[in-house]
Amino acid sequence: MTPADLSHALYALVLAIVERRRAAGDEIAFDLTASDVALERPKNREHGDWASNVAMRVAKPLGVNPRELATELATGLAGVDGVASAEVAGPGFINIRLDAAAAGALAKTIVEAGAGYGTSDTLAGSVINLEFVSANPTGPLHIGHTRWAALGDSIGRVLRAAGAEVANEYYINDAGNQMENFGASVLAAAKGEPTPEGGYPGAYIGELARQVLEREPKLLELDDAVALHTATEIAYELQLAEIRDSLARFNVHFDVWTSERRLHAKGDDGLSDIDTAVERLRAQGHVFDLDDAVWVRTTDFGDDKDRVIRRGNGVYTYFAADAAYYLDKGDRGFGHKIYLLGADHHGYVHRLKALAGAAGDDPERDVEVLIGQLVSINGAKLSKRAGNIIELDDLQAWLGTDALRYTLGRYPADSPLTIDPEILQRRTNDNPVFYVQYAHARTCAVDRNAASVGLDRSSFAPELLTHETESALLGALQEFPRIVAQSAELREPHRVARYIEELAGLYHRWYDNCRVLPLGEEPIGELHRTRLWLNDATGQVIRNGLELLGVSAPERM
Repeated sequence: MTPADLSHALYALVLAIVERRRAAGDEIAFDLTASDVALERPKNREHGDWASNVAMRVAKPLGVNPRELATELATGLAGVDGVASAEVAGPGFINIRLDAAAAGALAKTIVEAGAGYGTSDTLAGSVINLEFVSANPTGPLHIGHTRWAALGDSIGRVLRAAGAEVANEYYINDAGNQMENFGASVLAAAKGEPTPEGGYPGAYIGELARQVLEREPKLLELDDAVALHTATEIAYELQLAEIRDSLARFNVHFDVWTSERRLHAKGDDGLSDIDTAVERLRAQGHVFDLDDAVWVRTTDFGDDKDRVIRRGNGVYTYFAADAAYYLDKGDRGFGHKIYLLGADHHGYVHRLKALAGAAGDDPERDVEVLIGQLVSINGAKLSKRAGNIIELDDLQAWLGTDALRYTLGRYPADSPLTIDPEILQRRTNDNPVFYVQYAHARTCAVDRNAASVGLDRSSFAPELLTHETESALLGALQEFPRIVAQSAELREPHRVARYIEELAGLYHRWYDNCRVLPLGEEPIGELHRTRLWLNDATGQVIRNGLELLGVSAPERM
């Protein structure tokens, strides 16, 4: 019996009581929902496998005593197939214990579900645009981008596991002064000249200049304006390709790469997406003209001041591109937009929500801004290429993708983080990623050893899984779908990491207490085969959890 099965059984019992009361003439203005009968794991396992406070939640609308209602529900649950007992505690808690066969049956369910175990339809129907990283294509990705890449990608994974349709999106800031300064820096390096004022220093600029000259050997013979444009375009292409490659090596995938330049480009009608965006906002009634400039009245939606969208000289502000980009996302069918931004972007929260309101959307429903905090790594050296940053590529080469992704994924985005590389490089239990991956590798070793002695999963007797460590392990395995759904709803993939660490600990204790393989000349029996199912179920859940974090599940360590 899964938690969902038990929840549905309890839901049916409560619903039956409500219907009986209504049939008896009671006026009950109460619509029961599945969320009213949520289950939770008791902190003390002696209290049972599951607990519910549903009686206390619905007693008042029904006009009954919570404990009396809990007693009636417990009596009904005792007759449900797979429930060993249901007892009332305190003012109306119901503690539920499953029989061994019902609890153990989950092992087979998990193995047969495979990669699908843990998924749900909790967020089915949600169409979400998830934007993260979005670094300027003027240099390599650094340590800050590393955290947002890991978190953003994992958030997308748990959202999909909960049934949402998600597009990971990277906004390429490839317009404006920073691109001009970038191109000028590359051209100066190609000429052997010092970095221009406001330009980009670092050996990587010299590397780009060398590659640009390889691509266009006659660069320095071109007219200055043409040379600058050529250097900028080739260097931009090369740097963006490096960013894509770095992210791919970090196991981060983007479905959409949107260029800011596209928003500025004029169409056949002579208008850009930005021109059109201003008029669309004007049509909503939130644009006004003042002092030769064009403004958006964002204070109507909680912003601290109104925003200029076009200056008096006719030049658009960054806010104009933000507006066009926001509307573009909606035009592409994304009802909900999530932005994962760095610690220095707090000012964008009100700005984006005000923009949603000005566009006619619901700022509280349609826009979600997650602000992440800074990350540092003890002993990390500044990049030799970039000079003033710690590069993602250097961190991967030093610590490895798995260690980085797991560590960055196991903490909430809004908590500052300092990583100890010494711990991440240890092959010991105090290294969380090693601890979890080793548990998975151990389940695979059990499989290999089982195959060597002819032990398979040809039969299954879940009622034999009665050891206390088996009960604890099965109880944790039952929790995985709820943990994934909760991680998606709260945008907190670190909950998955903490869960699989706990699961790994329970597995190790079970492994130490319950033999899967027969000992010596002992014949293979039903218990051995059934425990192999439990072993494989645990490996599957650890593997599924690691996949949600973008971390590999090695079969040997």
